[in-house]
Amino acid sequence: MEKSNRGWIHAWVLPLAVLWSAFLLFQVQPLISKTILPWFGGSPTVWTTCMLFFQVMLFGGYLYAHLVATKIPQRWQGILHGGLLLGALLLMPISPSQAWKPTPDVWPPGYILLLLLTHLGLPYFLLSANGPLLQHWFSQLAPGKVPYRLYALSNIGSLAALLTYPFLVEPNWTLPFQSSIWCWGYTGFALLLIPIAVAVALLPIRSKSENANRTEANSGETMPSWQTLAAWICLPAFASIMLLATTNHVCQNMAVVPFLWVVPLSLYLLTFIFCFDGDGWYRRDWIGWMAIGSIVLISLLEIFGGMLDIAWVAVSYFGAMFFICMICHGELVRRKPAPKYLTLFYLMISGGGALGGLFVSLGCPMIFTQYYEMPLSLLIAFGLALWVTTQAIQKQLGATPIWTMSLYFLCLLVTLNGQLRGFKSDYLQSRRNFYGVLNIGQVPDVGGESILAMYHGQIMHGFQYQSPDKRQTPTSYYARNTGVGLTMFRISAQLPQAEGKRVGVVGLGAGTLAAYGKPGDYFRFYEINDDVVTLAEEYFTFLDDCKAEVDLVLGDARLSLEREPDQKFDVLVLDAFSGDAIPTHLLTQEAFEIYQRHLAEGGVLAIHVSNKHLDLRPVVLGTCDAIGLESLYITTGADVATQQTGSQWIIASHNRQFLADDTMQAAATKLGPHMVYAKPWTDHFSNLLEVLK
Repeated sequence: MEKSNRGWIHAWVLPLAVLWSAFLLFQVQPLISKTILPWFGGSPTVWTTCMLFFQVMLFGGYLYAHLVATKIPQRWQGILHGGLLLGALLLMPISPSQAWKPTPDVWPPGYILLLLLTHLGLPYFLLSANGPLLQHWFSQLAPGKVPYRLYALSNIGSLAALLTYPFLVEPNWTLPFQSSIWCWGYTGFALLLIPIAVAVALLPIRSKSENANRTEANSGETMPSWQTLAAWICLPAFASIMLLATTNHVCQNMAVVPFLWVVPLSLYLLTFIFCFDGDGWYRRDWIGWMAIGSIVLISLLEIFGGMLDIAWVAVSYFGAMFFICMICHGELVRRKPAPKYLTLFYLMISGGGALGGLFVSLGCPMIFTQYYEMPLSLLIAFGLALWVTTQAIQKQLGATPIWTMSLYFLCLLVTLNGQLRGFKSDYLQSRRNFYGVLNIGQVPDVGGESILAMYHGQIMHGFQYQSPDKRQTPTSYYARNTGVGLTMFRISAQLPQAEGKRVGVVGLGAGTLAAYGKPGDYFRFYEINDDVVTLAEEYFTFLDDCKAEVDLVLGDARLSLEREPDQKFDVLVLDAFSGDAIPTHLLTQEAFEIYQRHLAEGGVLAIHVSNKHLDLRPVVLGTCDAIGLESLYITTGADVATQQTGSQWIIASHNRQFLADDTMQAAATKLGPHMVYAKPWTDHFSNLLEVLK
């Protein structure tokens, strides 16, 4: 191929391919993660497990690129890679079928990795290899030109994919349509690669003298030292740990939504763009001080209780993560090699990212009973920022001034005071698994009585008086004057089955609702987290003291109800939304149709919509209206004297007689004219941005 044609290839086609490939690579991450999220209870760990898959496959792709660039003859490199890309088209579509829905006995992380490997493995693996491989081909097609700026271009494509997903793609297109468009985009990329592969294959084979001259020219490019190689792994590994630990922390305090996956990942990619684009972006002095300042801010908020405001949580943690990743990637670029070792450099970076993902996704749940990786990472990050800042000051001044040492010491005291609080625990027991952290703790009552409570993260999921005479008192969100409490009392009088009501409950918690069980009643609890069942039976007596017949069904409630015959519940309680990370698949129109199938004639849905950060009323009311359910909104305030927690319940039914009951009507809260029903969510469409408070 003539030089003029090759110039057109490396000047336009190859950069476009880098951009396109990166866009596809990161557009599919929230797409596939959101697709499988409902199958695993909406847990935040679904995203971190998916991230682990993406990082491991990225490492595999970079290893493949390194081997192709160094072991495969130049003429065959493009043919091999292009052929595999076209072959991967046979695996489309990427979305798993309903047959892949998990059963309760599977190990979620392993099953997610297997599912992703089966449906997305080869396409994602090949897309991952494009970054370093296309840069290697660029150096062959345009000798003498530095290919590293293509890495910044790649990250721009990745960032564009992430930012368009929550704001453009997710709100407007269903998941099947997104998947279809992605597959067509992948096909287009495979075709775009053909002229590049042809150009590489037609490059003239160098003569022995040219190879000798090239070897002589590269003789000064020595193999990086082991210290440099270690830095190539450790720096991206720590940046990956910060990314995942921060995402976990914020998702636990808000909700598991693509928007909260995208923001930290976008900031993470921005640090790559800034650091690899040129030397002007990363300045040790001010970046180091910004990292120290952000860590100190987080520590002050921990000390003074500012973490109650989610805005501070997001801004402070995302800011700290950004500056820490800037340090990691800035120091990485300071150690970048000559183009000869380009693919090895990227291989080590991806390997470090995968190690960080393994530590957070698989290691931490086995090692820690709490989310200790966040305060631990911040303490290490403080030391790294301190070292970087000291290096910059000593380069400018030759020594570290006393005032700087004093400021260091003050910042260190604040950081230690704030972050070491994260390692303290007054809980009686803590357990951590795929679905999060559960804690059992004592709560001092105003009257001096002992109270035992269950917490999921920072959210209370029920508590119980320990004195025998009050042990069966319904408490917290389930007190007798709450929406669900009134429903339990009035259901026997209003429904035909006055004797022996059938009650289904989605979400066990401490088992508080079992306090409403009477002889002849039947209570069926659905719980996805086996640790919840264990702790509810070990520390609380609601289930043991219940006078009704009780069944516990382990597994995702939506999947269990799909598989079961009609249960004919008089009351079906949906109590899975009070936690901050809500399972959106339980709020879709298809889910409500399943609930209706399991209700007896005149049965009632009691939906708990209390949430610190999300106003779920427009979605729930809109869905009820769409499927013809009439509803009441019942809200109660907190009462410290009776240990009642403020709660919001929506009671929905086709049974007008029940809803018109004087007691229910007296408790109902009229919704103002400002309340606008949201478009019902479906299994293929949901948008949590519209319900953020």
